[in-house]
Amino acid sequence: MKSLVVCALVLFSFTSIATMAQKKANVKNPPGLATIQQNDLKKQLYALADPHFNGRSAGTLDELKGAAWFAEEMRTAGLTPAGDDGTFFQFFSIWRNTISPTSSITIGSKKLTLWKDVLIAQLAPASVSAPLLYLGDANTIDIEKTDVRGKIVAVQAVPDGIDINISLPQWRYSRQMLAKYGNDLLAKGAVGIIFICDTYAEKNWPYMKANFMRGTFDIEGGTNAVLTEKPPVIWLPQSAAAWIKTEASATLSISMESFTYPSVNIIGLVPGMDPVLSKEFVVLSSHPDAHGIRNVIAGDSIYHGADDNGSVSVAMLATARALKKFPAKRSALLVIHGAEERGLLGSRWYVAHPTVPLTSMAAVLNGDMIGRNAPDSAALLGSQSPHKNSTDLVNMALEANVEGPQFKLDSLWDKPAHKEGWYFRSDHLPYARLGIPALMYTTLLHPDYHTPQDNVQNINYEKLLKMTHWIYRTAWKVANADKRPATDADFKLER
Repeated sequence: MKSLVVCALVLFSFTSIATMAQKKANVKNPPGLATIQQNDLKKQLYALADPHFNGRSAGTLDELKGAAWFAEEMRTAGLTPAGDDGTFFQFFSIWRNTISPTSSITIGSKKLTLWKDVLIAQLAPASVSAPLLYLGDANTIDIEKTDVRGKIVAVQAVPDGIDINISLPQWRYSRQMLAKYGNDLLAKGAVGIIFICDTYAEKNWPYMKANFMRGTFDIEGGTNAVLTEKPPVIWLPQSAAAWIKTEASATLSISMESFTYPSVNIIGLVPGMDPVLSKEFVVLSSHPDAHGIRNVIAGDSIYHGADDNGSVSVAMLATARALKKFPAKRSALLVIHGAEERGLLGSRWYVAHPTVPLTSMAAVLNGDMIGRNAPDSAALLGSQSPHKNSTDLVNMALEANVEGPQFKLDSLWDKPAHKEGWYFRSDHLPYARLGIPALMYTTLLHPDYHTPQDNVQNINYEKLLKMTHWIYRTAWKVANADKRPATDADFKLER
């Protein structure tokens, strides 16, 4: 009898040790890894970035069709609806302001045709009739000796000091020119700005036109949802330089039109197994929208958004499926945020109208573009101060990288001085601003960003698999940790 007791105790001890060892090993090698397969990621991305979705532009039927696709994938994976009214959906309205066709631009005796002879760059109402002052090249203006008060000033755009080695330079050139040369003129009393195209702006006239015609977007309560008068800013083609010097006055009358469109967040839940910790959530975050149909580039006009952000969306779906098959202690909340490309509108709406308490969110794992560039490199934004808001979460993600894909991590893009400001351009930001531990996984920008060539053929699927494994490994660590990641006490996000 005594021998049997001793044997039982020994067996129990070995079993306990083995169980503890298995739990420890499972943190490093989570059981759902094998369920995340490259072929599945590729199949789903081909479906999501298919041309029949027309680039899933926010506020269109194509975005809503994409949302229906996501919801069906969540349902098939066995996720619980976690949107409004027992559905996977949380609808919200996008406010859009556009230039009215009743707007008119007259310089001297010339009435210009909107979007052909002139582009309107300041998307706000204005009504100005004033003397016209031609100032020549922007970089030769002596702002201290030139009286521009009460005048509409015409300026020849020059590329000096304008950095075009950035993402989407043709989209951002007008803002850069206004910031470098125009704002000082307005501060000195100019009542309107006319930029005359240089060679670069002339070449990119179609891209500038497409952006200006689209207008501004926001959600209720946002700064772009309210129309306030601003000094008009317009662009004229290079040919205007031959005649504008002789004109004495201009009348710029700009009217706006406002519309609302539906957009939607798609939200699914994977319940955790622990009776207490299951009330906390690891948020898996992405966005479904791309840029729809725009300018033709290399024979294609559909901006498919395969990397931005189809790559992350299928990765988050795969992570949720793995957690469904092998549940963790904490729950997982998959949130596909609508209208990210219009200014993080879906994530901003969700943090203002959460379907679970914000205080129950243990961490937010967001991603933006994870399927391109060098096969052994990636970046983790939010891992360095002042962007870092949780040392605990960063350490978990870094451990997951060491234990899994072992990417060489680029640290430059997470620095506050980086010219792209990439940390501030994705859906983790509204959560991070509230102090919720948050990270952004990315393999960074590439030349096909926001072009039709961001398509499924150009994705590195082996790398996408490794990035998905990294995200899942991190989610598994957070979901099973005895203590949730803490927010750093000194975190303060200035921008």
